[in-house]
Amino acid sequence: MSQSRVRFRAPILILAIALTGCATTHTPPAGATEAQLQARARRVLAQTPLIDGHNDTPWQYHERVNNHLGQLDLAADTTLLKPPMHTDIARLRAGGVGGQFWSVFIPGEKGGAKPGDARTLFEQIDLARRMIDRYSDDLELAATADDVERIHREGKIAGMLGIEGGHSIEHSLAVLRIAYLAGARYMGLTHSNNAAWADSGTDDENIGGLSEFGKEVVREMNRLGMIVDLAHTSAGTMRDALAVTTAPVIFSHASARAVCDHPRNVPDDVLDLLKANDGVIMITFVPVYVSEGALKYAEDNQAARKALEEAHPDDKDTVEAGMDAWRAEHPRVYATISDVADHIDYVRDRIGIDHLGVGGDFDGIRSLPIGLEDVSKYPALFAELYRRGYSDEDIAGIAGKNVLRVMRGVEREAARLQRLRPPSDAAFEELDTPRADQ
Repeated sequence: MSQSRVRFRAPILILAIALTGCATTHTPPAGATEAQLQARARRVLAQTPLIDGHNDTPWQYHERVNNHLGQLDLAADTTLLKPPMHTDIARLRAGGVGGQFWSVFIPGEKGGAKPGDARTLFEQIDLARRMIDRYSDDLELAATADDVERIHREGKIAGMLGIEGGHSIEHSLAVLRIAYLAGARYMGLTHSNNAAWADSGTDDENIGGLSEFGKEVVREMNRLGMIVDLAHTSAGTMRDALAVTTAPVIFSHASARAVCDHPRNVPDDVLDLLKANDGVIMITFVPVYVSEGALKYAEDNQAARKALEEAHPDDKDTVEAGMDAWRAEHPRVYATISDVADHIDYVRDRIGIDHLGVGGDFDGIRSLPIGLEDVSKYPALFAELYRRGYSDEDIAGIAGKNVLRVMRGVEREAARLQRLRPPSDAAFEELDTPRADQ
């Protein structure tokens, strides 16, 4: 039996739109209030599903309750938990979310995959699917773009699964294929550490991009109809993947490096390649990825702690006292909703509105920009974009139409490739020569 509350039916919503009238496609009138702009955004989201590229709620089940689904209730107010969560059913509804890629996350280690990663991968896929089933009044599993649109019309939130980190397939195309059959619809090629066949943006360079096996992974994802996700990858991996893929790609949660110079962000030349690929970058809300000030504060904080630990290697109390003093002298720098909008502006101006989406990374991080504290806040972001002159059509594209276009492009290419070739039987050991530490 579903544990969620009764959903707001789509026919009622359509009637409300008819009575109030559709929002115009012009810039907001002078003096439009925040409430008016957010209401305008919600009218757009009633017709176009807001698809967020990345939410780590399934890993919260793993960390908090060891995947015991009944011990963490998304139909309740999860702000009351310690620590609070960013996601629950009521706030997903308040935020106008129409489609959510739920992250299937497996922690990585130096050197790539470790034995047991594939088991954990399938445990998390199972958890995410059971979570969607448990709240079936509000959530429904989606496998295709058509599913997403149908589920949204029916007044539910389409749930999709995205693997975060290619190390989790343990160098096996067979595991990749079974993950697709189990519901995974994208895979990030790396997480924070390198995979044995792909470099991460936050690890030491190993390959320089993709190995031969890594390129075969991309080709097999194209054949399956699994979206290639380049979030977390190095610039070299981004470029190699875009050279190999014959289907559109996404960055499920990333931002523009020209605006915030973090290695997790996307450089200009890769943005240009993304446009040629017809892909989408889903702008993330992670403070150190969107704000230079927040990034510098984090780097300075880390440097201060390192210096204290080196000076007092066996005295944790002195280190913590020193950090308390450092923080008292260095007020924290917070990212804001305006910082996130700046990245959207930059990408729009660089490669066009058709290549934008949103990927909040809710429940995968501890802090968020002021104004985007949880999944209920998406309308506030769109209100900020209205103030900057974005139209209803622009908002619909950023919210979900652009990602739906990518999904359909991936589906069409998979159908074409499946007529041309069988599943790949390439093996990692045949294509790559593993390093001793892998």
